[in-house]
Amino acid sequence: MCIDLKSFFASCECIDRGLDPFKVPLVVASTTQGQGALTLAITPCLKKQGIKSRGRLFEIPKGIKYMIVDPRMKLYQDKSMQVVGVYLEFVDQKDLHIYSIDECFLDVTSYLKYYGTSDIELAERILKKVEEETGLTANCGIGPNMLLAKIAMDTEAKLYKNGIAKWTMDDVKTKLWEITPLSDMWGIGKAMEAKLNNLGMYKVGDIANHSKEDLKKRFGVMGVELWRNANGLDDAVISDLKVPPKEKSFSHSQMLHKDYFKANIGILVEEMVEVVCTRLRASNYDCQLVGFGLGYNKYITGGFYHSRKLDAPTRNPKEIIRICNKIIEDYYDGSAIRKISISLGKLSKNDSIQLNMFSDYEKEVKEEKLNHSIDFVKEKFGKNSLVKASALLEDSTIMERNEKIGGHHA
Repeated sequence: MCIDLKSFFASCECIDRGLDPFKVPLVVASTTQGQGALTLAITPCLKKQGIKSRGRLFEIPKGIKYMIVDPRMKLYQDKSMQVVGVYLEFVDQKDLHIYSIDECFLDVTSYLKYYGTSDIELAERILKKVEEETGLTANCGIGPNMLLAKIAMDTEAKLYKNGIAKWTMDDVKTKLWEITPLSDMWGIGKAMEAKLNNLGMYKVGDIANHSKEDLKKRFGVMGVELWRNANGLDDAVISDLKVPPKEKSFSHSQMLHKDYFKANIGILVEEMVEVVCTRLRASNYDCQLVGFGLGYNKYITGGFYHSRKLDAPTRNPKEIIRICNKIIEDYYDGSAIRKISISLGKLSKNDSIQLNMFSDYEKEVKEEKLNHSIDFVKEKFGKNSLVKASALLEDSTIMERNEKIGGHHA
């Protein structure tokens, strides 16, 4: 099953205020950015009037009245975990995969016999329990694999009163193959859609009936995956996503409350690297492996994660940022970004500065002392007591995240 909470941010705001999201026209957007503010979410009430949830305030017709509220990520995270708690009443944690703050996969294969019910009946019970416990409503897609469950949910579940759609392999040719434009297909972004369009492929069926060998030649492993997915084939199972790390590492990831692109993602990369490097210094570790990944938004899905080995161990943020930016340059396809992940591995204890033959020793020592001084100030006076000027920019999230873990304004 793939379950997605309807108009999640806007619904959370309504429920917290005792309002009905199906009757109240509410928009989640920054109240300080004027009419150019991005609408992060709108209630179903506004969607029925043809308003898009990912537009700008000035795009909403003047004749439509609505209320605007600022986003509250802590509220959404708490509500999301409440919903996850409901799912865990039905399945074990090993059979649950949290895909995003408002979307989860559940493998119920081994539970149907236990509950003595059909998959659709179990889905109805789960959605009913979610609404009773949280006030939130949801759509659910059911399929023989994660891919078809997700696409059934994305394309068809919203059409039914109970919010549930079930696809089988028999639906591949009649439903999956008819999807167009290609970017409506889970796993295909706008950049890939343009490339496939240039090859004469406009429907998913065009990909399915194209030569697998040609797709592999043009796009490598991704081409084979495109062909397999277009034919409804997906071998991934939730248990595959829960393999524990083989060795100790420092990692940091965040789900983003709006779409980011290459032009504004750099500030978040720098902030996140600073966070993990602070942890490195606090533990007197250096790293020699940098892993970096981007996850695209739920309407595009997909993303990438790659790692690079360094010539010498380091805890220098500038070097790690350079590696992250190189991975972005090599793999980012221009799609809207909603998740960033950074991991530092191959750790080694080191109480001194590691230098290679090209290092500037005096500069390295100066930067290391400065970083330790900054760490000391933040530890004593709070994480927001000393921040870069870039933290005041609209796209920065560091001060808000620091507040959630005990930071203080100076």
